[in-house]
Amino acid sequence: MKKFLSVVAVIFSVMTFAQQGKVKRVAAVGFLNVENLWDTIRSADYIDGTKDKTNPAFHRSIPLDSIKFLEAEKYDGQWSDGLLVGKKVIRYQSGSEEFTPASGKNYNTKIYKKKLENEAKVIAELGSQYTKTAPAVVGLIEVENRQVIQDLVKEPALAKYDYGIVHYNSYDYRGIDVALIYQKRRFTVTNSFKKELKVFGEDGKREYTRDILVVTGLLDNEKVAFFMNHWPSRRGGEAASLPKRNAAAALLKQQMDSIRTVDPSTKLFAMGDFNDDPVSASLKNYLKAAASEKDLNDEKPYLNLMYPLYKKGVASLAYQDAPNLFDQIIVSKNLVLDKNPKEYSVYKAEIYAPAYLVNKEGNYKGYPFRSWNGDQFTGGYSDHFPAFVILQKEP
Repeated sequence: MKKFLSVVAVIFSVMTFAQQGKVKRVAAVGFLNVENLWDTIRSADYIDGTKDKTNPAFHRSIPLDSIKFLEAEKYDGQWSDGLLVGKKVIRYQSGSEEFTPASGKNYNTKIYKKKLENEAKVIAELGSQYTKTAPAVVGLIEVENRQVIQDLVKEPALAKYDYGIVHYNSYDYRGIDVALIYQKRRFTVTNSFKKELKVFGEDGKREYTRDILVVTGLLDNEKVAFFMNHWPSRRGGEAASLPKRNAAAALLKQQMDSIRTVDPSTKLFAMGDFNDDPVSASLKNYLKAAASEKDLNDEKPYLNLMYPLYKKGVASLAYQDAPNLFDQIIVSKNLVLDKNPKEYSVYKAEIYAPAYLVNKEGNYKGYPFRSWNGDQFTGGYSDHFPAFVILQKEP
């Protein structure tokens, strides 16, 4: 097998550091694919359409044995928040049994606790060599429900940072979602919502995938917006599945453009697992993410911070034994072109791959040290390396 390309660790979070003799205030924003962070309980989704769609209780995860106590009606229609307003229904998902003690994985409390410990370790250490603290804002990919995020932020490695949570259940066919956690003392949420991505297979039937999570707020009193993504996979082949990622790119651009139109001063961060490289059509032609600062303009206002890393051969995962840089961060041009030293601008972006996140031996030497090898728990962390961006300004 080809040796997987990995890189060294770099930086993350909020404090001061010295750059070229000047004291700078820095903030770290990034994300981690937590590779199937499930609890051990068989569950389903309960949609209570009598609640507001922005309320996490509108669509929540429930244990299967609690269904008999809930009011629910039979529903055979499409799964979409708009169609379920006023209804109370149960939705069963295909992944509900895979991560349980009764499955082939023997996914028990001991493994779950180790999984939480591992993911918390990665998050807490992001950039600690520079900041001596944990990151300010972190996106999460492949979480089962809100409960696993609550368990995660209570881990000893993270608890002292008092992370808040933004999460909405999606209608993803496996039952996994994206989320955002943030240090409450650094970031204040002003609004959050999800945008359903509606894509269809060759048979014309809808294929249920992850939503795009949109969170606006104040990072150290500066207006920012985060867009968490986990685009449709390459299942069925890259070319055949590309239209689904093109649709995701178009939806993301629409949401980013909308916030820029309302307030051009807001600093935007789109991040996540795009299941495409920086040079793919979805990112270049549909999101129109620029490769370098010189390409930025009013028609192309977003910069892909990972493009230079991709050109250097940096990868964040191995897909079908080939290195890819699917994990990316894209920012609005005011984070790189505006030169006000009192406001945040991009210092650098990196893929985080310290030695403990890299497989040491065997056929997958050099790959991310993933949690699962088939049904066997490896004790590892993720099948993706995390990505992050460092922001800086004068204090």
